[in-house]
Amino acid sequence: MKGKRVIVNGNQTFWKQSATPSNAYEDFWHYLEFVFNYAGTLSLSNELIPILPDQLTIGDVFIKGVSPGHAVIVVDVAVDSTANKKIFLLAQSYMPAQEIHLLADPYNKTINPWYSVDFGDQLRTPEWIFAKKELKRF
Repeated sequence: MKGKRVIVNGNQTFWKQSATPSNAYEDFWHYLEFVFNYAGTLSLSNELIPILPDQLTIGDVFIKGVSPGHAVIVVDVAVDSTANKKIFLLAQSYMPAQEIHLLADPYNKTINPWYSVDFGDQLRTPEWIFAKKELKRF
């Protein structure tokens, strides 16, 4: 909004004051299109903060920062009163943008579609396997 724009020089980017300040919808979309072109799981995984599973909360992501990579987002968290354990729901989509959907937990039928924070060293989803270190926060 302040008129700064991202300048790309080879593999480097930086912000530069190069436009007049604007809060116009069209300028906002130009910014989003730039982000959509350059940002992905690889760059995002480098910017997010690693967390431990017991710290997990809504909005955290399991992200595989490779090419092609993938991410799933935590959309709900609850405590299983019978086991006094934290459980969570995951959602995903694909590119280009598609409808988001909840993931089932095919490996734990007793709490499906919920996942337990006690997933061990790897979180297994129907299509992807994430290492514990790939749990991150914005």
